[in-house]
Amino acid sequence: MGSGTNARRPGDERPEWAAYLTRFCGAGDSAAGTEEVVVDGMVQALADGRIGLLPGAREMITATAELAPIALASSAPRRVIDAVLVHHGVDHHFKATVSSAEVERGKPSPDVYLAAARALGVDPERCLAVEDSSNGLRAAAAAGMTVVAIPNPQYPPAEDALAAAAYRSADHHAVRDFLLSRLDTRGE
Repeated sequence: MGSGTNARRPGDERPEWAAYLTRFCGAGDSAAGTEEVVVDGMVQALADGRIGLLPGAREMITATAELAPIALASSAPRRVIDAVLVHHGVDHHFKATVSSAEVERGKPSPDVYLAAARALGVDPERCLAVEDSSNGLRAAAAAGMTVVAIPNPQYPPAEDALAAAAYRSADHHAVRDFLLSRLDTRGE
């Protein structure tokens, strides 16, 4: 959220969105306090069954992990990433997960995608990146990856960000089929 640089010191777990939200709401809390409240709420919503996987996402994860190592490069806080993957029983499919809070710059910078590729031991140019947001699409493209867009219908990505996608579909099953066809031809 917000404008300006996404720079942070490695190990600085307070992302820009928390500082922005604290200022925007004028709550007087620290960014750390705001982040804790928001993340606690997200983890509780997950535990209450109010956050599900998108239709077809589980099948996409499972099928692609059978052919190649997969990683998650997310803007979400580490605690949310871990909670979602464990809650939905897909954590064991991911060889690596990286939060943009763990790299110097968040999306649209490529840092989180480059870190995920390093964790997989794969050159970024050989990676397929699935994204739903403008900044995510831009980050994956800047990392040199083949970009696959699953546009978020509630917050549609900008056309310039979508232009970087090699493939675009709102259907996870169609995206799964595209990924599998690309992985089969790459021999990964």
